[in-house]
Amino acid sequence: MQPDISSVPDVSFVIAAYNAEATLDRAVASAIAQKGVSLEIIVVDDKSRDATLDVARAYPEHVVRVVALEKNRGPGGARNAGLDAARGRWIAVLDADDAVFPGRVAAMIGRAEKAGAEIAVDNLQVVREDGVVEDAMFPRQYLEGLREISLATYIAGNVVFESKFNLGYLKPIFLRRFLDENRLRYDEKLRIGEDYILFAEALAMGGRCVVEPEIGYAYHIRSGSISRVLEPHHVEAMRKADEIFAQTHSMDAAAQAAFARRGRSLRKAASFLAMVQHIKARSPLKAIRTALSDPAAVRHMGMPIAARLRRVAAQFAVGAGR
Repeated sequence: MQPDISSVPDVSFVIAAYNAEATLDRAVASAIAQKGVSLEIIVVDDKSRDATLDVARAYPEHVVRVVALEKNRGPGGARNAGLDAARGRWIAVLDADDAVFPGRVAAMIGRAEKAGAEIAVDNLQVVREDGVVEDAMFPRQYLEGLREISLATYIAGNVVFESKFNLGYLKPIFLRRFLDENRLRYDEKLRIGEDYILFAEALAMGGRCVVEPEIGYAYHIRSGSISRVLEPHHVEAMRKADEIFAQTHSMDAAAQAAFARRGRSLRKAASFLAMVQHIKARSPLKAIRTALSDPAAVRHMGMPIAARLRRVAAQFAVGAGR
């Protein structure tokens, strides 16, 4: 649906794209196909090294607005550029290699506005790289039972190794006015986990998040991309971001308990990844020293390293090549 430039669209789709020439058309087409809402589509090219920018600029300007960054700013920076350009009442962030189903945004906005909420999430359909469609990411009964997601629930759903259902995969839509009034933007220093912090900050600042149990987002698995780039310094950056979050925002007892568990899990994950690096580098003494400094992390070695890396990596969604 084409937005009338003289009016405010219901939703702004923000698509941050980096080396996404092979998948960008799919993402854009799924946004165009939304029913029951007026929309604008903003593609932010994060200084891609392939033909991503050409793909984006092939669309008429009234269909896709293109923001070409002069330097690579990472996923958070690219999304922030899209947020700054957005005019819609609601913001929907769409990864350049994913897609959304036609009725998704209308259903989410309807549920959120009925409840007076500033945030909405829905279920995801998992699609393998070979095109095979897997089960929904979350059991419908689980999402129906949640109804709303509190700060404590969200943090507890982002505890590495311990979360039964990893809520970090959720793809929220935000009321743009709420983001702007609270000066909420992605942390550009984070290359992994920037979406978690923004969501947590929105909840900590009073945002209500309702849950639409229907599947609206198609999450396409990018095999191997995460485990290649996830390193101890990424986890350490997330730990520092969490420290700042704790200093900036108040949390009730339940949120504090979940936050403490998440902190312990990140420490274990950092130690585990450090051990893996030492083992791969054939530095057994360094691996032993790391193990002795954090015995709890050694328990993660009971599973084959490749499988454990996938488990760690699955906590953090990041685009290939980031």
